[in-house]
Amino acid sequence: MLLRAVILALWTAAASAAEGLSVETLRRGSAVEVWAYALIESRYATVWATLTDFDRLSEFVPGMSSSRVLEHRGNTWVVEQRGETRFLFFTHPVEVTVLATARPPHALDVRLLTGNLKRLDGGYRVEEMQGGKIALRWRGLVEPAALPPLLGELVMRASIEAQFAGMVREIERREGARRRAPASGEPR
Repeated sequence: MLLRAVILALWTAAASAAEGLSVETLRRGSAVEVWAYALIESRYATVWATLTDFDRLSEFVPGMSSSRVLEHRGNTWVVEQRGETRFLFFTHPVEVTVLATARPPHALDVRLLTGNLKRLDGGYRVEEMQGGKIALRWRGLVEPAALPPLLGELVMRASIEAQFAGMVREIERREGARRRAPASGEPR
């Protein structure tokens, strides 16, 4: 009972840390279905450039220690990523190679090629809203290879929430820097 209270408190604190950010999960057998959403004040170009900055993801996505493009052709990338998922005192290494396929202007799909997850299928959806805002959504199905179902759901939810929040913070940081920079031709 105490563990559930601690988990609920951590989820509540994480959810309220980024206004407009929400993450929902649903266990599907040994897999976890995840929906994440954020409303961001940004230009589309900033969002898209951040989502596809695969070689730098480890600089701003929590839990990711490396991310590097192995191959890039047109709208597809093969990306090797390493890191770990964390929840309370538990950590689990993650090493995957994924295929990322861009379908501009609104979709970036990700599919597991190899690694220590059983399954990873998902993607981002980007929707331009009125008032210069972007609705950013992630939906995916993640199946850890070596975690019990209940623990797997808790670990995946916490990890994906932190990673999605990290992506949102970086988009906001980049957009803020762009807005503060003088337009070309203006004195600095």
